[in-house]
Amino acid sequence: MYFFLSHLSFVDICSSSSIAPKMLRDIFVEKKSISFLGCAAQMWFFDLFVVTECFLLTAMAYDRCVAICKPLLYTITMSQPVCVRLVIGPYAVGLISTMTHTILTFCLPFCGPNIINHFFCDISPLLPLACVDTRTNKLVLFILAGATGVFSGLVILISYICILVTILKIRTADGRQRAFSTCSSHLAAVSILYGTLFFIYVRPGSSSSLDTNKPVSLFYTAIIPMLNPIIYSLRNKEVKNAFQKKFERKNLLIGR
Repeated sequence: MYFFLSHLSFVDICSSSSIAPKMLRDIFVEKKSISFLGCAAQMWFFDLFVVTECFLLTAMAYDRCVAICKPLLYTITMSQPVCVRLVIGPYAVGLISTMTHTILTFCLPFCGPNIINHFFCDISPLLPLACVDTRTNKLVLFILAGATGVFSGLVILISYICILVTILKIRTADGRQRAFSTCSSHLAAVSILYGTLFFIYVRPGSSSSLDTNKPVSLFYTAIIPMLNPIIYSLRNKEVKNAFQKKFERKNLLIGR
């Protein structure tokens, strides 16, 4: 679990770092501009880490499923080579996705005015600036985003159905609560991320409501990477015990 969490933290840091510094700088300057290559780089890195995070959460769902449904076989099933492959896979899928979207988008002719109706370079606000028909790009976006959401969401759903069936077989209420508590943080992170991504990229007519997309985009570019450490920390027994010992030690020092 901690192996996957370390990569989730890395992806959250990278995805927010590709957007937040430029966004914060633009707050304090009158002329908000970005170069063509800078825009392409921002879109490339952000799409890479968002897609990677989706499939990392999928791998974490499978990890929790094995831990709860087959605890005696966990160390065999989730061996180190398997965990490494489950981490390399999301990065590979993210790389394929971002290369496809970035190449298709930035090969389009942009005739101006080159004013992006957004606070960062994303596919939806860039396509209206092109001088040619972008139906192919929109179709590719819908297919890839839909395939990413459907496949990863289906794996997560099946994993949680298996987890739920196993938890219901536990006789004691305390045992059921402990088993479910190991999944609650992951379930909260999945619900928040997938809800916002489906709202932006998969719902019909998403390209025609950029003003509505802006606050939602702010949520998953800045707030979700900040929420994930809080969600996992508050639900983690070891982290809570460490905080408790830290505060108790401080109180003892103050008392002296």
